[in-house]
Amino acid sequence: MDKRVILFDLDGTLTDSKEGILNCVRYALERLGEPIPADDVLQTFIGPPLIDSFKVCCGFSDGRAREAIRLYRERFSDVGLLENALYDGVPRMLEQLQSQGLRMSVATSKPTVYARRIVKNFGIDDCFDHVIGSNIDGTRVVKTEVIQFALQHYPEVPIGEFVMVGDRKHDMIGARACGIDAVGVLYGYGSREELASYEPRALAESVGELTELLSR
Repeated sequence: MDKRVILFDLDGTLTDSKEGILNCVRYALERLGEPIPADDVLQTFIGPPLIDSFKVCCGFSDGRAREAIRLYRERFSDVGLLENALYDGVPRMLEQLQSQGLRMSVATSKPTVYARRIVKNFGIDDCFDHVIGSNIDGTRVVKTEVIQFALQHYPEVPIGEFVMVGDRKHDMIGARACGIDAVGVLYGYGSREELASYEPRALAESVGELTELLSR
């Protein structure tokens, strides 16, 4: 795939963050005195903006959802972000792509302040030009907005030389809205049906297959 800049989603693409996210959602709901949904419902929190997930999955009002997010972050900022692991092969993939002269940034709906801590904790921060996420005040949470902001960091790169890599439909939708190609990964939290319905450039079953797709 002949691209110059790769934008990587974080949760479900570079890291397996399920444990931390689900534990923090449970914590927020327990503090609010709300019932805890089944794990298959909780897993849908991985990827979309939290405010959307609390509204859709829990039926919360805007105000209730924002209080849930505050409680979620109360645990996530100290404990939850470390309940996380890199997928096997990710460091090797990033090193290989970097050695080929490809430029890379993280583009996630997770707040930038947390995303930076996560990539630094795993020692992969030197692989990325930028770590771009949402703002802690709740703005720039839609993936299209995150991708648009990321593109602005590469004014010299033609739009056709970017690709977005992610595991959920939000990554595919955002890439399409911004006029760039997308690659969906099937080892994350989105199904083949979810990703394929948005016609990505390609789908990768594993980190190894993703490495081959992205390599020059």
